[in-house]
Amino acid sequence: MKLVETVAALEVELDAARAAGKTIVLVPTMGALHEGHLSLIEEANQVADAFVVMSIFVNPTQFGKGEDFERYPRTLATDIEVLSKLAQAPAVLFTPAVEEVYPAGLDAPLKPRAGALGSVFEGIARPGHFEGMLNVVSWFFEVTKPEVAVFGAKDAQQLFLIKRMIHREFNDSIAIIEARTVREEDYLAKSSRNRFLSPEARAYAPNLFASMIQVQEEIIEGELPTVALAKARTILDRPPLAKLDYLALVDKSTFSPISDEFSGEAQLLVAVVVDGVRLIDNITFYIQEPA
Repeated sequence: MKLVETVAALEVELDAARAAGKTIVLVPTMGALHEGHLSLIEEANQVADAFVVMSIFVNPTQFGKGEDFERYPRTLATDIEVLSKLAQAPAVLFTPAVEEVYPAGLDAPLKPRAGALGSVFEGIARPGHFEGMLNVVSWFFEVTKPEVAVFGAKDAQQLFLIKRMIHREFNDSIAIIEARTVREEDYLAKSSRNRFLSPEARAYAPNLFASMIQVQEEIIEGELPTVALAKARTILDRPPLAKLDYLALVDKSTFSPISDEFSGEAQLLVAVVVDGVRLIDNITFYIQEPA
């Protein structure tokens, strides 16, 4: 695994890989690696002739006021150690400095990309988050020019917006691998933020997945989505420990909220702030037409 910090050094590695007929596969991360991140590398290595580039960059423009940018874990030395022990480590670990990614400074305006979808669900609680995220993902796409990129399914809204950006700005030239969400034994989705959960919050956290499965089962059995969602919301919202932000069903193809008459592939989204730690999750299932 080659460690590079600049675009110039990265381009040397990418040029050699392309000359050797390799397929560039990008795995963007913010570090603090856990099993979920490692599963992204496994997915990347399944691509034929893969030359895997993993990036680690904690992006300041996707953190809003009062968010945990300063507290976000930065564990590069440990991350490098974990990666070096893999049977198939990334070919390149790219760790650019903020000045490399934002040469014009952090106050320079970002290109608007998220649109209306950037101001719903996660966008309500985290204004500007998706503009910052899309800006940095676009930058990594521009400098690596990958044929394939791998993202986890846990951040559903992020993934939808990235796919839309690839269609609009990159002419569908980058294939996306949507890697499954990796979970703890009690089905809590793996996250770098889980380390901040208090014992009480950690005991509550599995309710996110359990409530989603309950909603899915009730809808499949014929319950109206609005009714199933209402019941689950009362379970998830437990102040002062847990504050439910949203529990919503959307059409996976459009990310628009669905009605009780909807049939097709639905995505159930949840976000809860548990003892100060924001947890998100989602599942996808098919809603049949009424008999």
